[in-house]
Amino acid sequence: MDLQKELNKTSGFKNLALLASQIVEGYISGMHKSPFHGFSAEFAEHKIYNQGESTRHIDWKLYAKTDKYYTKKYDEETNLRCHLIVDNSASMHYPEVKKQELGSLNKIGYATLAAASIMNLLKKQRDAVGLSVYSDSYEYYAPEKGSDRHHAMLLDQLNSISVEKGTRKSTDTYTYLHEIAENIKRRSLIILFTDMFQNDRQEEELFEALRHLKYNKHDVVLFHTYDSDTEVDFDFENRPTRFIDVESGDHINVYADNVKQSYKEAVGLYFEQLRIRCGQYRIKYIPVDIQKDFNVILTTFLLERQLFK
Repeated sequence: MDLQKELNKTSGFKNLALLASQIVEGYISGMHKSPFHGFSAEFAEHKIYNQGESTRHIDWKLYAKTDKYYTKKYDEETNLRCHLIVDNSASMHYPEVKKQELGSLNKIGYATLAAASIMNLLKKQRDAVGLSVYSDSYEYYAPEKGSDRHHAMLLDQLNSISVEKGTRKSTDTYTYLHEIAENIKRRSLIILFTDMFQNDRQEEELFEALRHLKYNKHDVVLFHTYDSDTEVDFDFENRPTRFIDVESGDHINVYADNVKQSYKEAVGLYFEQLRIRCGQYRIKYIPVDIQKDFNVILTTFLLERQLFK
């Protein structure tokens, strides 16, 4: 046994598929109870039950939650091809957690659970899904398929990357996004989870790679994951603190309050620049706070699926 490797692991999700299903069911149930229930029904493969129809396809679980009858819709054809991309660099494993669970997720835990939830919706729609994982190497690739076995394989891969603590792996986003773009041959909805940490000198290369993802008329959604408490609000105790770059090992010693205001202004400017640049390339840019729920992820996906033609 590699003792160091075992020590570098955290506890993964007890049942990633079940947790993702619960998130999706809770989201769909909430939408059914809102005035926008028709929107949710369309994309969750449900329609209102009409008297005289067969009761065979009534969703009794949904009835127990909503006190209304909905029947499941089945579509034998694959309507959408979706490719999920997950940044697995060291910075995505921040902050350190002992166990991946709701209320205690780091960025990679949030990204993998969000990806699994999107996969759950794709499975309901009989859509095809693929997965790429990268850091300082192209760690994993699976083409878009829709079988149960394929979904199980992707879930296992997502869970496996969530359990390792961040070793010092840099982010070579622009290199591997080019490779991923070359692998996706047929027009797809591409969803990227990343914290957008990279060297300033790589910024132009990064956006060139993002633009490459738009080739072949792909639709691209960038979920920019961050921890609002520390990475945006810089909420640290005002005492001498060493801040370490988890990818390079570089460090700086500062009092948090001495740099807090200038730090927050710089981060706000960076977020705005990302939004503008993504808009120029017609990439959907969504900042995602890992302290929040998954509603923005699922709503964005469903809207993009509706627009995908």
